[in-house]
Amino acid sequence: MQAFFFIFFDHFYYFCPLYFLTAILSISVLFLPFPHIFYQSPVFYPIGVPFMFSRLKSKNIIRICFLFLAAFFVGTGAAFLHDHFFPAAVPTSSEGNWGLSFQTDGDPPVGNATFDELKKFDAFYAQDTGEKVIYLTFDAGYENGNTPAILEALTKHQAPATFFVVGTLLESNPELIKQILAAGNTIGNHTWHHKDMSQISTMESFSEEIQTVEKLYQQITGQEISRFYRPPQGKYSEANLKMAQDLGYHTFFWSLAYVDWYQDSQPSHEEAFEKLLGRIHPGAIVLLHSTSSTNAEILDELLTKWEEMGYHFASLDDLIKATAS
Repeated sequence: MQAFFFIFFDHFYYFCPLYFLTAILSISVLFLPFPHIFYQSPVFYPIGVPFMFSRLKSKNIIRICFLFLAAFFVGTGAAFLHDHFFPAAVPTSSEGNWGLSFQTDGDPPVGNATFDELKKFDAFYAQDTGEKVIYLTFDAGYENGNTPAILEALTKHQAPATFFVVGTLLESNPELIKQILAAGNTIGNHTWHHKDMSQISTMESFSEEIQTVEKLYQQITGQEISRFYRPPQGKYSEANLKMAQDLGYHTFFWSLAYVDWYQDSQPSHEEAFEKLLGRIHPGAIVLLHSTSSTNAEILDELLTKWEEMGYHFASLDDLIKATAS
């Protein structure tokens, strides 16, 4: 019975006129011998309706049911043919928010896209490997005093990291950019305005967000920025991934992160360790925020614990080289 109603209502919007016409014809069968009922509307309601039901003999009921069932099957069949031979247009690019499903602790999570699906766009969310290697990344939109402690911990453990920076940080704190680089880390492109890039449909608008960062970075450092791109908030489309690729970029999502970006609601150390230790896995790309006071406070201990679990740290350049074959 549930299937019957699902099919009926699923296709009703396509073939409502057919069903409606059949209903009119079915009711008309009752009145064909008595057309005056239709022309004497004031009399129809008090007289016609009782009269109509008085004529609902078994043959008429069967006839009406047959017509309704015939209309249903014809409509459903037509809907099937419509969907089969004239399917809805499929978008040329998928879009959405990057998301992860964690199945088993210690194993890579399942992402919105597979390794192979991302690879054709030079994009990654982790390395498909059994090697206990971690790739550290930080999203950096502004500075609030926590980056120095993060840099100190990275230097102590000789752990290279990539900082994906937004235009506001480049404008407001160029010296910090130099300090990040001097500590042996890499700067990646997190766009100029940190907007929803999945809503950008033209190469001109996309490249403006990317290349404005490139130009200011070169003015500050005298170097070209590493061609590493991370979509703000993980919002992306296949068209965007292709645009980034055409600009010479590799796109990096992540396989491990936690809610660390709310300044007025920072996670406790225990919460952070539970997520970051329990869900670490070989080949992980870890996303942290450099503005998090919790991250600044625990990073030294976190890196130590990961090392005790047998992990070592590598750069995104190493990831690209390892997956080049």
